[in-house]
Amino acid sequence: MFALSRNRIVDMKKKYPAIPAADFRRFVRIVRRLRRDCPWDRRQTHRSLRESLLEETYEVIESLDRNRVDELQGELGDLLLHIVLQATIAEQNGEFTLRQVIGDIGKKLIRRHPHVFGSLPVSGAEEVKRNWETLKLAEGRRSYLDGVPKHLPALQRALRLQQRAARVGFDWETSRDVWKKVREETEELRRTLHRSPKRDREEEFGDLLFALVNYARFFRINPETALRGATEKFDSRFRFVERELHRQGKDPRESTLAEMDELWNRAKKRRSRLRRRPGNKP
Repeated sequence: MFALSRNRIVDMKKKYPAIPAADFRRFVRIVRRLRRDCPWDRRQTHRSLRESLLEETYEVIESLDRNRVDELQGELGDLLLHIVLQATIAEQNGEFTLRQVIGDIGKKLIRRHPHVFGSLPVSGAEEVKRNWETLKLAEGRRSYLDGVPKHLPALQRALRLQQRAARVGFDWETSRDVWKKVREETEELRRTLHRSPKRDREEEFGDLLFALVNYARFFRINPETALRGATEKFDSRFRFVERELHRQGKDPRESTLAEMDELWNRAKKRRSRLRRRPGNKP
């Protein structure tokens, strides 16, 4: 088992605040009491909490995307509640304990970071990633693709699978090769749109999306983040159109496309002005 040297302990104390062991134990006791005394918490199961666990995770991501550190603190607390609650349910079911959860992840982090907790030299972050995949295979995984959750959003899962394959050399040589594939898939989709069954159209559209994810990866663009940003931009602009129409006493259903397009362009210009203001991020 890895042990910290005295010098390293002193160094860590200077950089980080004290580990709040008492606070954490108090929090665990609160969750356990809720599990015992609250009718709603008492009836929850691993599966019944799935959707809310996912929602809390996305709320953490939203705080990160908006760069709202004040919100992030609270959202991390909500996510921590779910982790401790899931572990508490497992303890009551006799499956595993919170102590085992913490112990297992600690051991895993030490095992998968021999360049930090051992003497393995590395040249940089990319070599760390390759070593990580090799170590996971040594732990019993059958494929380099194992461990990518099937329930990830589709764009994110496509990116993760491509990254895993690329780390072992299964990748395009240049971005030009990928763009050629994008154009090829675009043409295949165009040919199937009007004379093929829906299943074939969906397959070709999926192939195009997968190729676009590959192209984004070559330029270090996260497609899930990019699409989320584009979606938020659409949401903001369309709400602006609605507000302006309401000020004019109109409803979008009673307005012409030309009227809405004019307001849409105003929303785009308004966003551009806001982005150029001092202190705003580009």
